Amino acid sequence: MSWLVFALSGPILWAISTHLDKYLVERYFKDTGVGVLLVFTALIGLASLPVIALLQPDVIDLPPGAIAVVAASGVLYLGAMYFYLQALQREEASVVAPWFQAAPLMGYLVGYFILGETLSHRQMLGGAMIVAGAVLVSMQPGKGLQFRARLVTRMLLCALALTASSTVFKVFAVEDAFWPTTFWSFVGQAAFGFALLLMPGNRREFVAIMRRNTGALLAINGSNEIINLGGGLAARYALVLAPLSLVQAITSTTTLFVFLFGIALSLCCPGIGREDLSRRNLVLKGISTALIVAGLIAMNA
Repeated sequence: MSWLVFALSGPILWAISTHLDKYLVERYFKDTGVGVLLVFTALIGLASLPVIALLQPDVIDLPPGAIAVVAASGVLYLGAMYFYLQALQREEASVVAPWFQAAPLMGYLVGYFILGETLSHRQMLGGAMIVAGAVLVSMQPGKGLQFRARLVTRMLLCALALTASSTVFKVFAVEDAFWPTTFWSFVGQAAFGFALLLMPGNRREFVAIMRRNTGALLAINGSNEIINLGGGLAARYALVLAPLSLVQAITSTTTLFVFLFGIALSLCCPGIGREDLSRRNLVLKGISTALIVAGLIAMNA
């Protein structure tokens, strides 16, 4: 199966997860620390460990040094999610998602200078078109440019941590060690969640929220984490098959899917999600879509 299928699965599933994240933050975590929500992410990763070990008994075969580095990549991933959820507490999903486009730009620099990856002119043009389309889809016609220092800082830190985590995964997983690398990355995420629970404030909030909304919270957040996990695994597997900068350029289309799903929610469930459906805005999104599709064709030609 083409790497492009796996790479596209990531942004589609992540876009669904972004809207679920926004719903969870608004509904259950509006007045609490976002670290509590990350505990659930860590628990999903922890629950996955026995399944991976059962299917792939050789997951412990990585040397100790590699285990430590890969586990650190899991910590970096949840660190990135921490900054992302902080931004999502104050901003709409369609405002936060475009800032993920900083990741492919950082990924290109890392891939070129550290991993020695090279791209053809057609691939570079396709990647540039995807990033341009994804940035364009985030513009708000008639509202001018608004600089949000807190949002920018948090999302740039998120992009930096994501790039570092993806680079580590790429280095170790490419040598036929996809599942061992995934396993120890989840171990790092579980350690991050355990560290959060060691903080008395997070522990109290976690227990209180669980007592008030156990069934609904577990069902919604459990589904959300499985969707996010599927997107993460697909994108990580794409890293084994294609250059880092190409995969991150594809995952930059998350913004487009966030907007498309936002339209669907605005039409059928306006209480959950709202998007600007004005004619001017839809034309802008149409141009963005054309750029992204053309970029995908160019990269996969």
